[in-house]
This record gives sequence, structure tokens and C-alpha cells, in this order.
Amino acid sequence: MANKICQRCFVSGRVQGVAFRYYTRQQAQRLGVSGWARNLADGRVEVLADGEPSAVNKLCAWLHEGPPLAHVTDVQCTAASEANCPEGFGIG
Repeated sequence: MANKICQRCFVSGRVQGVAFRYYTRQQAQRLGVSGWARNLADGRVEVLADGEPSAVNKLCAWLHEGPPLAHVTDVQCTAASEANCPEGFGIG
């Protein structure tokens, strides 16, 4: 079985109300990455991504761009415990 990594990312900018979570799920599913995306009360989006390192890294790189209507100003990613990473990709 391939190595897997899990990353928790906090995305800042105009990332709520622009379908950021929906597009993130589409991108994650395309890459075969599990996890979730959810809005935070402070206006950021939190993303948990679990999968093969190259796929997770591609998703994390995509978070810097986001969907067409988003304006991403910052992305902070850190390693997360794989025990917290679910199967599939959900939106919270």
C-alpha cells in the first residue's frame, strides 16, 4: 500500500459564499483525496486532506488558487493525524 499523508489547511480571503467547499470536494475527488472542507466562523475555510503525498500536495497547491470567484490571500497547511481523516470527501 502506498504511503499516505494527512494535511489540515486553513484558507483565508474571500473563500465563503463562492462555492469554495464544493469546488474543493470536486478537486479532491478528482485527485482521489479523502477528507472534508468546512466554513469557520472567522471567515476562513478549513480543509482536511488525506491521501497519497502527490495528490494531497496537488490539492494543497490548488487551495492557493481556489474557484473562479474566490480570492485567496493565505493558506496555512500542517501535518494532521491520519486517525482524524475520514473516507470520502465531505462538506461541513
